[in-house]
Amino acid sequence: MADETRSLKRRHLVYYLEVYDDEANKLLGHLVDLTTNGLKLVSKQRIPTNRTYKLRMMLPEGYFSQKDIYFEAKSMWSSNDINPDFYDTGFAAPKLDQKTQEIISGLVSQISFND
Repeated sequence: MADETRSLKRRHLVYYLEVYDDEANKLLGHLVDLTTNGLKLVSKQRIPTNRTYKLRMMLPEGYFSQKDIYFEAKSMWSSNDINPDFYDTGFAAPKLDQKTQEIISGLVSQISFND
């Protein structure tokens, strides 16, 4: 599974930020955890795997000067969530630009659970 190849520890966030398929202008899911290499979403519908998405992630108010970030990520796996009404999907985002990486690092340091 994807866990064996992960180089950065995923961090669970205090907020479940909304993530949209920017091309379809449709809510894809809510952010569960995040690194500068990828993310995991929880959603009501199964998200197709092995597909690259143009994503728009809403940022929490009061932390950053912008309200959202845009980036590409590829859906790598999908499985049922602990709650059977939802699905978990893991995304790889290897091509983040420097500014997006800095915002994600800021999110991880400012709003992730300490563990």
